[in-house]
Amino acid sequence: MHLAQLNVGHLRAPLESPEIADFVAALDPVNRLAEETPGYVWRLKGGEGSQDVVRHDYGDHLLINFSVWEDRDSLWDFVYRSVHLGFLQRRREWFQRVAEPYSVMWWIPRGHVPTLEEGMGRLDLLRAQGPTPEAFTFKRFYESSEAVWRPAAAEVRK
Repeated sequence: MHLAQLNVGHLRAPLESPEIADFVAALDPVNRLAEETPGYVWRLKGGEGSQDVVRHDYGDHLLINFSVWEDRDSLWDFVYRSVHLGFLQRRREWFQRVAEPYSVMWWIPRGHVPTLEEGMGRLDLLRAQGPTPEAFTFKRFYESSEAVWRPAAAEVRK
C-alpha cells in the first residue's frame, strides 16, 4: 500500500499578487525537494513546470497539493524535517484560516494513481465523519492494515 495525501488552502490574494510572491518563489524548490525525498512516489502537477499549480473547478484561489508516498515516515520527514517546515510555518501569511480540515490521507494500492475527485471525496469524508480508516490525519493516523481489513471485514459480514 501507498499513502495518498491531499491538502488544500484558500489563498489570501491572487497567485500573481505581491503578497503571495514568497510562496510562489518557493514552489519550484519545495516541489523539487519533495520529488527528491526518499519515499516520494507521485504528485499531481498543474503543468510541466514545478511552479505550475493544479487547475480545477473547486473555487477561486483554492490551491491543491496532492501526492503519494511509500509510507507515513517518508511523508512526515518531508513535511516536518525538511525545508518545507519553514514554509508550512508561514502558511498564515499566504492562506486563510479555516475551521474545517484542510488535509487528508488514505491508503491506496501500489500503482494506483488517485484522481483529484477521489482526493476531494476523501477530504469531504473526513469533514463529515472525522478520522476513519478511509480518511485520516497525522494526528489520528490509521495503519494500512486497518484501512485494508476493516472494509473487507464489513463486506464479509453483509
